[in-house]
Amino acid sequence: MHFLLIYDTAPDYLTRRAEFRSSHLALAWQAAERGELLLGGAVGEPADSALLLFCCASANIPAAFAKADPYVVNGLVTRWQVKPWHTVVGDGSANPVKLD
Repeated sequence: MHFLLIYDTAPDYLTRRAEFRSSHLALAWQAAERGELLLGGAVGEPADSALLLFCCASANIPAAFAKADPYVVNGLVTRWQVKPWHTVVGDGSANPVKLD
């Protein structure tokens, strides 16, 4: 199953990010190496949010990631939420739907 972890970032996110980026990326790459985190990154120019795509059995996994994320812990993320993403098209979709 796919889940989106959606971050809203603080207005000073870009100026404060450098201090916590290494530990944030280490956490993200660990989740990727476990096969949980498929993609992640900032959204917008300049970035005002971020999306992280997880493939896992439970929303608890991306929620645990957020709770441990240095960006969340240190206030660079002002709000986060996990939403199930019901993927139906594409090679990696969880529930492929093809109409004949």
